[in-house]
Amino acid sequence: MRVAENLNRALHGVLADDPGVHVLGEDITDPYGGAFKATRGLSDRFPDRVHAMPLSENAIVGVAGGLALAGDKAIVEIMFSDFVGLAFDAVLNLLSKSVTMYGRRVPMPVVVRCPTGGGRGYGPTHSQSLQKHFLGIPGLSVYEMSPFHEIRDQFDAMLASAEPCLYFEDKVLYTRPMYTGGVVDDLLRYELADGVARVCAEDPQAATCVVIAPGGVAHRAMAAIRSVLVEDETSCVLLVPDRLYPFDVRPLLPLLARAGAVVVAEESTAGGTWGADVAAAVHEELWGRLRRPVVLAHSAGSVVPAAVHLERTVLLQEENIRDAIRRAVA
Repeated sequence: MRVAENLNRALHGVLADDPGVHVLGEDITDPYGGAFKATRGLSDRFPDRVHAMPLSENAIVGVAGGLALAGDKAIVEIMFSDFVGLAFDAVLNLLSKSVTMYGRRVPMPVVVRCPTGGGRGYGPTHSQSLQKHFLGIPGLSVYEMSPFHEIRDQFDAMLASAEPCLYFEDKVLYTRPMYTGGVVDDLLRYELADGVARVCAEDPQAATCVVIAPGGVAHRAMAAIRSVLVEDETSCVLLVPDRLYPFDVRPLLPLLARAGAVVVAEESTAGGTWGADVAAAVHEELWGRLRRPVVLAHSAGSVVPAAVHLERTVLLQEENIRDAIRRAVA
């Protein structure tokens, strides 16, 4: 099953199982079914709860917050995550604060879906990875889609938390297959524990480097750990969490300490990033037990060009992660 098919099935399942869930967004109704076809079939099947909205991201997210305050649940599609900046006020000052600012806990089950990232030649305003701008907001969780995590389980967890969540979906993942049964390919295997996929070719406890990356970066990270295994005989384990924030590194500390080298890779540009937050937490917990500071790998500090050959020079690539691993274990 492709990731986009898994996403579509998850949305159908959530709406079928919970009559209080609404889906809102631009161009999400049939026959179009959304820019990436994630909502295909929903409006035909649930016409009263799938709402095509005007071109105003702030209004769409505001309506979703109103539905939640009235006792329903909402899943919002932002056509491209770049435009979630237009809804920042609604996310920051309505969704996240409403959970606690009324003197009692108020359920706010809203999921804002954000198709994100580059790799498709869509240019500066349709290719960004903006996860870092939503970290550290009290009452707001940030998740990311991955080929390892069942999307329906992620939706169930986000809605059950009764807190607003942003769900970032790397666009390149939509056409890739979901991994099942613990097998990636003839070399790599994975296991899931505590919401984190652990991917490696050998025993993860024997790894000399740990790479931590969100779901959208997983394929580039897997290519990098294959490369250093074959070329350098460096054994790595890749950790892919389903929730980026809050992210608890404590269950991972024994593995990180045993390896002694840690890389965090992400497609965001450097500065105030998820990777920097993870690195700070690891550094505080494992001060004196790592061989060197946590190594960060990011995209270049630039707008994303539309020309594919230039886009590649800006966005995080396999070779950037490979070089970061070599620096970490040098």
